[in-house]
This record gives sequence, structure tokens and C-alpha cells, in this order.
Amino acid sequence: MVLALKDKWVWDSWYVRSDDLWHCFFLQAPKSIGDPEQRHWHVSYGHATSRDLTNWSYLGTCFEPSKGPAWDDYTVWTGSVIKEDDGTWHLFYTGTSREGDGKHQKLGHAVSNDLHTWQRIGSGLILDRDDRYEEYEDGRWHDRAFRDPWVIKDPQGDGWLMYFTARNARVADSQAAGAIGFATSKDLYEWTLQDPVFTGGFGELEVPQVFEHGGRWYCLFCTAARFWTPAAKSLIGTPMTGSHYLIGEDPRGPWHVASGPMLDGAEVGARYAARIVNDGGSMKLMGFLMEHPETGEFRGVIADPADVFITTDHRLSLTETV
Repeated sequence: MVLALKDKWVWDSWYVRSDDLWHCFFLQAPKSIGDPEQRHWHVSYGHATSRDLTNWSYLGTCFEPSKGPAWDDYTVWTGSVIKEDDGTWHLFYTGTSREGDGKHQKLGHAVSNDLHTWQRIGSGLILDRDDRYEEYEDGRWHDRAFRDPWVIKDPQGDGWLMYFTARNARVADSQAAGAIGFATSKDLYEWTLQDPVFTGGFGELEVPQVFEHGGRWYCLFCTAARFWTPAAKSLIGTPMTGSHYLIGEDPRGPWHVASGPMLDGAEVGARYAARIVNDGGSMKLMGFLMEHPETGEFRGVIADPADVFITTDHRLSLTETV
């Protein structure tokens, strides 16, 4: 266990490097609440640093829900951090409100000069759904998925691209409506919502991470075994909980689900919400551990990094092949 806190559960995380220091941002909740399933409603961001992705120094809480009433006064969930050319750090994050009972996810924006003290831009709100993206309806899905923003520079221009967890309102089959949402920006401040860049295979594709390697584009995501469609089972194999990925020739798509085996999955005790970190040319998979496979107790720690390899047929693998 790489990053474990005595008095807090730790789960979804994201990483940036500044000079020779890695910064890890993660969701945290106090163990004093008793039930780990309640952690989502008692959440803040923790911040830790490391030089080797293994030994971490905890710097404390760096971001919390707004003081209400506000669109993000209930929770702040998974996000990402990117550096602008002028040296400003930008945080893109998920928020929900108490008024909406935490069901209506929206996307927010804050900035920092030191990677620890974050200031919202205005109210923080930058993106909400439109009719292309599913609204919350009792009985169809458990929430309005519009979360987990991941931002990259547009390789085809001067702007920026954002990917996020969503659900496609145009898909009748609820289990197949999981989507990777998409938005574009010229300046990181004003965003335009676009059509989803991918839909299908799963009810949820959580915590997307888009990156390029060897001229191909990859979109890492995580999902639970209960959200697989028959098409995904046929393509990948036995449903498991964990991380898999899409492959594309262009960051705007088209994207397709990589065939099996699953990149990193388990029936019980999976590593989840994983990120691939490029550490000096070596790719590492970082994610948190869920329930203990023997006791069922929620572990809530970030696991040791796992090596990620690219196979000769351009697949991602945790096993080096000859």
C-alpha cells in the first residue's frame, strides 16, 4: 500500500508532475463516519507529494465543497489538473448540491499557483448537461452521470479537449447508454459541450483518461462487473470490476472498446479508478483498492504502482510480452 492514511479513507486519484516532484490529488473522507459507503457524502480533496510514486508525504486537505447554498455545496468528486503555458495550474472537478440530493453532477473549474491553494473561477461552474446527455430519472439510472473531467491540449490546434463520464440520452437501452462525454475550449475558461465521443458496452465508463502513445490514442476507464452489456462480455470475456480502455486513431474518435483480456480487473477486491502515469518513459498504473477479497472490508488506500506495457499489437497490458 503506497498511500494510506490512518484516519481517512482514500479513493479516486489523479497526478501531475512539477519539476522532479509528483503531486497526487485524491478523494478522502474521515473514517470517523463509520460506514465507508457514506464516504462519498463526506468528501474533500487530499494532496500528497512523492519523488518515486511510492513514498508519499501527505500535505493535508486542499479543496472542499463550497459553503452553501451553491451548485457544489454537497460534494466535490473526481477531477484532473493541467498546467497552462503561463504557469497557472487548472483544476477541473465534479460537484453536486444538497438541493439536488447529490444526484445532479456538474463540472467546475479552479486555479492555483502552488498546487495546494485553489480558487474557484466565479462560482466554479463551467459545464452542465444538455438534451444530448441523460437527465436523472428515478428507475432508469442511479444518478445523472456528468463527472470525472479529464483535460488535454488539442493536438490539432491551440485549444483544449475535455472528456468526462456521462450517459447518452439518445440510447434506449439503459445498460448500453454509458458514454464518454466531450467538450472543447479555446482558453480553458469557456467550454462548449459537444456530442459524446463514445457510447456503448457499459452502463458507466468512469474516470476517463485520454493519452497518445506510438501514434494511437487510448482512453482508460473503469467500470463495475454489473454494468457490462452482452456485447462487452462477448468482446472482453468474464465481467469483472476494474479498468479497461478504448482505442482510437484520433482524440475525437472514432473510438472502440479494446478486445479482451481486461486490462486490470477482479471479481472481488479490484484496483479501481486507475490512472496511467508516465514516469520517465515508464508507464505505471495507479489506483485505489476496494474491498478486501477475504474480509470484505473496504480498504481505501492507493496501491503500489503496476508496470504497463504496450504489446506488439498495440494493446495495453500489465504483463511484459516477448
